[in-house]
Amino acid sequence: MKRGLALPMTFLLIVGMFLASCRKSEDIGNGGAPPPAKVEKEQDVSLLTVDHPEQFPLVKATEYLAAPTLSVTGTVNPDISRTVPVISLASGRVVDIRARLGDTVQKGQILLQVQSPDIAGAFSDYRKALADELLANKQLERSQLLYDKGAISLGNLQLAQDTEDKAKVDVETTLEHLRLLGVDKDHPSGVVDIKAPVSGVITDQQVTNAAGVQGLSGSNPFTISDLSSVWILCDVYENDLANVRVSETADITLMAYPDKKYTGTISNIGPILDPNIRTAKVRVQVPNPARLMRVGMFVTATFQGKKKVEYASVPAAAILHLHDRDWVYVPVGGNKFRRVEVKAGSPLPNKMQEIRDGVKPGQQVVSNALVMQSTVEQ
Repeated sequence: MKRGLALPMTFLLIVGMFLASCRKSEDIGNGGAPPPAKVEKEQDVSLLTVDHPEQFPLVKATEYLAAPTLSVTGTVNPDISRTVPVISLASGRVVDIRARLGDTVQKGQILLQVQSPDIAGAFSDYRKALADELLANKQLERSQLLYDKGAISLGNLQLAQDTEDKAKVDVETTLEHLRLLGVDKDHPSGVVDIKAPVSGVITDQQVTNAAGVQGLSGSNPFTISDLSSVWILCDVYENDLANVRVSETADITLMAYPDKKYTGTISNIGPILDPNIRTAKVRVQVPNPARLMRVGMFVTATFQGKKKVEYASVPAAAILHLHDRDWVYVPVGGNKFRRVEVKAGSPLPNKMQEIRDGVKPGQQVVSNALVMQSTVEQ
C-alpha cells in the first residue's frame, strides 16, 4: 500500500517543478519588466480602467488669459453704396452688346447700343423748337421796331418778348433731351450708345442681343459694382450677439486663399433675426485692393472681444483629434480615466494648446492622449 501511494506523489512533484521552470523562463524573457497595461472597458464608453496607471503621466492645465473670439462663416457681397445700375433712357431694340457679366469696365466705356424710335421724336421736337424760336425772334424784332415808331403799345412789345423767351426755353429743353438720350444734335442717328457711368465690375446683366430695352420703366441692362471695398455678410446666432459690436474689427480669412488675412470693420448688425435659425446678419466692411475677394466667396470671420477671460492651456500632445472633435483624458480616481470633449482654441508657444471649454486651469490631464488611445484600441 505505501509503495502504491509513492508513485502519484512523485508524479505531482515532477509536474510542479516543470510549471515553476516555465514561469521562471517567462519572467527572464520579459526582462523582469511589468506586464503591459490592460484596459477594461466599462459600460460608459468614455470611462476606461487601466491596470498600470503609472504608465500614463499626468500634467496640470495652466492658466491662460486671452480675449474671447467668435468665428463664423460668411460670404462676400458687393458694397451696395458702390453699386450703380446702368440706365437706358431710350426704349428700343439692342443691336450690339460690347460687355458681358464679370467684365471690368471703365467709366465712359460703351456697353451696348440701342436702336430707338425715341430719338426720332426727340429730334422732331428739337427742330420744331428751333423753328418756333426763329419765328419768335423775328416777331420780337418787328415789335421792337413798331414800338420805337409808336405804332404799338408797350404791352404788345412785352408779349413778343415773352414769346421769344419761351421759345428759347423749348430749344434748351429739347436739346437737353437729346443729350440725355446720348445723341449728338449735329450728327443725328437712330442708334444710342449706352455708356458705363462708373468704373468697376459688371455684377449683373439683364440684357441679351436683339432684346428689347424699356427705358426707365424696365429692368436695368447692367449693374456695375466697385469691388475695391466689399461687404462680408455673416450669420451670428442670437446667443453670440453680445460678442459683436458695431465699429469693432474682425479678422477675415478666405477659404480660397487661407494664407491671406484681411481686417474689416463691423458696420451693421441686423435688427431682425431669422425666425428659423435664430441668427442675425452682421455686415463687415473690408478693403479689397487686390480684388482677391470675389462676390459669392465663402470666408471665415473672427470677432475679437475686448475683455480678457481665463482659459486653460495644456500640451498639444494631450489633445486627441478624433471624429472631427477634440478630446483629453482626465483621471477620475484610482486606475480610471474619462475621455472628455474639449473646445480647442489657438496654438500657443512651446507646443502648448489653448482650451476654450472642457478643462479648467489646475485640472490634471494625460500628457499624451495618443498613447492612451492606442492602448484603448489594443
